[in-house]
Amino acid sequence: MRVQRISKAVAVGAALALALTACAPGGGNAPTESATSAKTDGKFSVEPTNSGLADLGDIKTKDDSVSYSVGAEEFISYNGLTPESYSTYNSAITDRLYASFTYFGTDGKIYPNEDLGKYEVVSEDPMTVKYTINPEAKWSDGTDITVADAVLAWGVQNTKLANGDKPLFNSVSQDLGQTIPKGPEGDPAGKEFTVTYADPDPDFAIQTMIYSPAHVVAKQAGMTTAELSEAIISGDSAALKKAAAFWNTGWNTSPGKLPAADLIPSSGPYKLGSWEPGQSVTLVANENYYGTPAATKELVIRFAAPDTMVQALQNGDIDVIEPQPTVDTLAQLTALGDSVQVHQGDSLTWEHLDFNFRKGSLFADNLELRKAFAMCVPRQQIVDNLIKPLNPEATVMNAREVFPFQDNYADVVGASYAGQYDNVDIEGAKAILAKEGVSAPEVRIGYSAPNPRRTEEVAIIKSSCEQAGFKVVDVGDAKFFAPGGTLERGDYEVALFAWAGSGQITSGENIYASGKPQNYGKYSNKEVDAAWERLTTTLDPAVHATETKNIEKLLWDDLYGIPVFAHPGLGASAADVLNVRKTATQNGLVWNAEQWVRAE
Repeated sequence: MRVQRISKAVAVGAALALALTACAPGGGNAPTESATSAKTDGKFSVEPTNSGLADLGDIKTKDDSVSYSVGAEEFISYNGLTPESYSTYNSAITDRLYASFTYFGTDGKIYPNEDLGKYEVVSEDPMTVKYTINPEAKWSDGTDITVADAVLAWGVQNTKLANGDKPLFNSVSQDLGQTIPKGPEGDPAGKEFTVTYADPDPDFAIQTMIYSPAHVVAKQAGMTTAELSEAIISGDSAALKKAAAFWNTGWNTSPGKLPAADLIPSSGPYKLGSWEPGQSVTLVANENYYGTPAATKELVIRFAAPDTMVQALQNGDIDVIEPQPTVDTLAQLTALGDSVQVHQGDSLTWEHLDFNFRKGSLFADNLELRKAFAMCVPRQQIVDNLIKPLNPEATVMNAREVFPFQDNYADVVGASYAGQYDNVDIEGAKAILAKEGVSAPEVRIGYSAPNPRRTEEVAIIKSSCEQAGFKVVDVGDAKFFAPGGTLERGDYEVALFAWAGSGQITSGENIYASGKPQNYGKYSNKEVDAAWERLTTTLDPAVHATETKNIEKLLWDDLYGIPVFAHPGLGASAADVLNVRKTATQNGLVWNAEQWVRAE
């Protein structure tokens, strides 16, 4: 997912899937740097010494341009933290614009970002964290980054700021009002603040404590920055309605039209430059960045369908790509020889089929029908046909919060899943349909299209499940993830996508707990909610392990959805672009784009 904890997951559509899950809450190990980079030739201006950013020494930004693509989806919003905009595609752009106190290394390890500032735990009971913002840290418009920005970050994640029963701010994460009841404590105009947690937070280091520019939101709401901070801390929801309305939608875009320049300052190494609709967004180096400058002046994020990426790389139209991992794609990349670097390795991204629990949906109130569908989904065939040619060690995935390559996977699966859906059972599925009195029920499978591998997956499922009596319809849609699109509307019986994770422990709560922003299918189980509450309010690894098993078992018992496989990572870069490094996390190859530079 990204540097922020704010969502705990990221949606990956055409290039990978949707993106959200966590690194093993049960304490498993994420892939090591050597594992994730073992098949990468790796050409660096400075050899990395660990899984974090390499120390490139003194950098002078090169007057050049490098380009990258993760998919064809257009830019959605400068505000990447609404449920509608929080995706790998939008994040490829917004993560370059915003600085955080930490970032994920290639193996999910958390590293401090001392460009922005420092943090330390100053008390364990109650858990209190002190933040010190770099005295030189400024937005690209010259405005100081201050405690007011932290107050806004806390406020947008606080459901106690509400209009009736509806939170004022449409944030992908909505829990800080409970976890940090008082909010950031410090002078809003200053550079130091503390936050005190109601309960220990195992993911405190990656909590989003700086994001949107408070001075911009305040101005658009007709307030001073101090007035905005005061209203947030005092819980004055009425005074915040204009601020929330702007934060929710004021930064949304339409193709080719960026918001006004004074609305979109950057706190990161790049800032927004220009947008050619249907083609690309160009980022330019932030000349006022207070930290290590970008190595290359322009970073172009191109909108390219996965099946066009290899040709674009070969032609020199795109320098770095993350196409759909398929056998054909790997073969095409390999055929390019020394002109490219191929990046392969383990990935913290996993494919899944999610049932729609919204009222009136076929599967919403009928566990037996969900069982019948699970019986006919040929997961092993999907893995054998589509994934093993890329990763011979690939297996069917039988968990959601732990990955097959992690140490605790077997233990978690052994405690939560009995293998009842390992093998296709057409006759068993037929018997359930007959018993339920349902004839040829229609199952629309939605996903982000075009996506060749997902189209193949649906075709394989259709071939099997129609033998059992289901009518399977492919409703792949280019607007699947878009605001108001298929996923948001719930216009499907089964959603096919992926969650991409990083190093988070508590991320799954945002997907599986009742009423959470990324619980798109509206699933609800009070026992699951309680288990997440226990897991997210302790630093005890033993509790994390126990509750992970509980949650996994409950999700299997309910058939929340059907996990399918962990994604094999695949990317490629032009041989003359230095410092491109594979990561297992949801950030993708672009995670260190500010270090990319073309060889002389």
